[in-house]
Amino acid sequence: MHILRAPIRRAAKGAGSPVLNTYTSVFLTPHSAQLKKLSTTERLNTPPSPPVAATPSTTVPQPVTPTPAAEKPVLSAADLLSPLEDAPRAYGKALEQFTPKPLSRPIGVLTPPRSGENNGVDNRTWSQKRDDFVNYDKHLEKRKMLTQKMSTPYFREWSNMRFNKGKTFLAPPRLFKGSHALYFPNLHGETLVKDNSKAMQDTTPVLEGNVSVVSVFSSAWAEAQAASFVGEEKNPELHPLLNEMQGVAPQLVQINVEENALKAGIISLFKGSLRKRIGEANWGKYFVVRKGLTDEARERIGVLNSKVGYVYLLDRECKIRWAGSGVAEEGEREGLVKGVRRLLEEAKATQFVKKTPVEVQKPEGKKPVEVEKRGVV
Repeated sequence: MHILRAPIRRAAKGAGSPVLNTYTSVFLTPHSAQLKKLSTTERLNTPPSPPVAATPSTTVPQPVTPTPAAEKPVLSAADLLSPLEDAPRAYGKALEQFTPKPLSRPIGVLTPPRSGENNGVDNRTWSQKRDDFVNYDKHLEKRKMLTQKMSTPYFREWSNMRFNKGKTFLAPPRLFKGSHALYFPNLHGETLVKDNSKAMQDTTPVLEGNVSVVSVFSSAWAEAQAASFVGEEKNPELHPLLNEMQGVAPQLVQINVEENALKAGIISLFKGSLRKRIGEANWGKYFVVRKGLTDEARERIGVLNSKVGYVYLLDRECKIRWAGSGVAEEGEREGLVKGVRRLLEEAKATQFVKKTPVEVQKPEGKKPVEVEKRGVV
C-alpha cells in the first residue's frame, strides 16, 4: 500500500489525473459512504439531552412608557372651504348660470385689524427689498399675480351682472356667533374732513368700539345697491336706531373704493356736494380708498365684483356678524335691522376694552414700535 502511495502523490500533482480518479473510486468512496452511514446511526441512537432549566433573570424589567397619541391638527378658517367657492369672479372660468345662496359660514380675515395695515405704502427696508429681489419664490408669486391680472377679461364683471343683478350671496338668516365670526380688514383712505392733516385716516379707529353698518362700493351703480340696504327711503326702520343712544348707537360708515386715479380725482372735485348730502357729523365716516384692498382681502370679505355694492354689520371688535350683497331682497332689510338690535343689546350688557395704538419713542435711527394702551369704553 505504501508502495502505491508515492506514485499516486506524484500523479495527484496534475489536475484531473486518471490515476487519482481511479484511486478515489476504488479506495476512498466505499469508506466515505460507510462512515457517513455510521455517523447517521450513532446520531439516531443517542438519547436527547435533557432541557436546560432557565435561570431566573436578575435584571429588573423596565416600565413600558406608552406612546403618546398623535395630536389632531387644529383646523383654522384658512383650511376650510370658502362659502363663496362657486360664486362668479372677474378671473377664472366663466360661469353659464349661477344662483346665489345664503352665507353658510363667516367671512372675513383671520387676524384683528390694526391701524397702519393695508395703507398701500411699502415699509420694507433696503435689505428686505434686496432679499426679496433675489428670492426666486417671490418672483414666481409676482409672476403668477401679473399673469392673473393680464388674463382677466375686461368685461367679465359686467357680464357677471346678469346673474341676479350681480348678487354674490344672500344674507345669512341670523347673526354669526361672536366666537366664530371673522374680522373686517383695516383700510386707509381720505375722508371728507376739511382739515387736510386729519383727512387721511384708518378705518379701524372709527369702527372699533362701535356697532357699525359698513357699505362698500366702487361706482354709482354699486352705491345704489348698497343704499337698498341702508338708505333712509329703502330701510326707514334702520335710521331711528342710528340715533337711539349716545355711545351705544350704531354708526353708518361708507367706503368708496376707487383705484383709478382719474375717477378718484373726479370724486375730489365733488367733495362739496358729498358733504352736503351726508351731513357734517358723518364727514369722518366716509372714506375714499385708493390702495390697500388686496385681492386676498377681497376674497376674504366676499367683494368679488367691483360693480356690486356690499353691506356688512360689524360688532365692537370689528367682527363681521352679518353681510349682504347686491340689491336687497325680501327679508334682508328686516334681517339687518334685527341684527343691529341684537348687537345693541349685547353692547349694553357687556363692557368693551378698546385697544389704542400709541408710539413709543426709541433712539434715533430706529423705527418707533407700536404698543397697545388699554382703556375702557
